Amino acid sequence: MNSLDNRGNLSLIERLFHLEEAKTNVRREILAGLTTFVSMAYILFVNPQVLGDSGMNKGSLFTATALTAVVGSVLMGVLANYPIAIAPGLGDNAFFSYSVVIAMGIPWQTAMAGVFVASLIFLVISLMKLREVVINAIPKDLKLAVASGLGIFIAFVGLQGGGLITASKSSLVAIGSFTVPTTWLTIVGLLVTAILMARKIPGAIFIGMVFTTVVGLVTKLIPAPAHIVSAIPSLKPTFGVGVAHITDIKEPQLWAVVIIFLLVAFFDTAGTLIGLAEQVDVMQDSEGKMPRIGRALMADSISMVSGSVFGTTPPTAYVESSAGIAVGGRTGLTSITVGVLFALSMFFSPLLSVVTSNVTAPVLIIVGTLMAQSMRGIQWDRFEIALPAFLTIVGMPLTYNISYGIAFGFLVYPITMLAAGKRKEINPIMYGLFVVFVILLYIINILPKASLA
Repeated sequence: MNSLDNRGNLSLIERLFHLEEAKTNVRREILAGLTTFVSMAYILFVNPQVLGDSGMNKGSLFTATALTAVVGSVLMGVLANYPIAIAPGLGDNAFFSYSVVIAMGIPWQTAMAGVFVASLIFLVISLMKLREVVINAIPKDLKLAVASGLGIFIAFVGLQGGGLITASKSSLVAIGSFTVPTTWLTIVGLLVTAILMARKIPGAIFIGMVFTTVVGLVTKLIPAPAHIVSAIPSLKPTFGVGVAHITDIKEPQLWAVVIIFLLVAFFDTAGTLIGLAEQVDVMQDSEGKMPRIGRALMADSISMVSGSVFGTTPPTAYVESSAGIAVGGRTGLTSITVGVLFALSMFFSPLLSVVTSNVTAPVLIIVGTLMAQSMRGIQWDRFEIALPAFLTIVGMPLTYNISYGIAFGFLVYPITMLAAGKRKEINPIMYGLFVVFVILLYIINILPKASLA
């Protein structure tokens, strides 16, 4: 009887995920899911650390991060049958904490309401299939510049949090002090993680983070936790806060934040999906297009709404899914496995106290390096493209504001293209985005100062 039940279960799994057609099996898919999870599990600790800088409760953020990853990854597996995991992204959380809450002085509760409103608009846009239209209108070079700029910004935050660079009145930034023991913890963690990455060890980032934590505990630079396993942290401090503060979204400055969240989220998952599709034949049809792309984007949109309700910034498809794909992951069973593992991880919240900024700094620097690789695809030999791309990239870390970096590039692009006589290469939607960013810069930068005058 058990044998028949097992065969029936395997038959059901086969029908749901088409394993035979994808030339894979249950064991391989579960192993791939485990590999992907280990590669991206760092977000469980890094996301609360980054968002915690805005004043949010880290325990609640830990649970919100895990739940958002569960919803997103399971939906990706069920709706699209792709071996791609979804979890809160490292670009949006940095924008939320450092650009919106800290730089603009907006309370995190109001900022989270902005994320919720953006997620609802995002869902409607996905349902109307406008998302693909706008994404296709933005030139590839600017998409690559946004990804690269985000990477450098994230690395800058890591270098700062790890003590490798510090503020300076004379030169804005300067090298950190090597007499501070915790700075050396960051350096050791970065070198070990870099070696693991160079040797292509699966889960290198997660292993490096664990190693750095252990070194910190052994040297007593990090206090040991009282427990390792505990009850799941309460979601109450962040759950539904964005929904409750939706009436706060009144001022033009806050609507600007909503639009920026919307624009940044626009690029993330679509770009990752296209990149990972190159690794998996079953994710492309005979014309090189992705079947079920609409379903995949819908999974991303729904998880963004649920994440904003749980109390975290927008999720994205994870590049680390490539690790699971590399060991044979081909179907949604891989991403569902990732979701199950994230659900189990919620019982290990006490480990949050040992994951300090010096532990997460190497992760931010390494992930920033990976994102910055997008620069190689930019047409640097064409000045009319190189300048807006360059301004996008350097604008983010130098203004410590992701929205300004994006604005610089999108404002200069149509001007340089017109000057170069390339009017036909400009999609009409880019003119619309030009106007949007002029308004955004006025609302974010000029209007608040004018009101104080």
